[in-house]
Amino acid sequence: MKITVNGTATDVVATDLPAILRELGYGDGKVATAVNERFVPVTARSGAVLQPGDRLEVVTPRQGG
Repeated sequence: MKITVNGTATDVVATDLPAILRELGYGDGKVATAVNERFVPVTARSGAVLQPGDRLEVVTPRQGG
């Protein structure tokens, strides 16, 4: 299925958010996620199912200032 990840068209096999994150190499790392510009908290990720054309934003924490 084709979705947009951080602005880049990407093909993924998985459909649920936790599996997509693993497929993209994020594993169980600490990241913030949004689907179609709506924040998805960690506690709600297991119920988040993406559809073709959805937009996923993944933000990793960075140290610095």
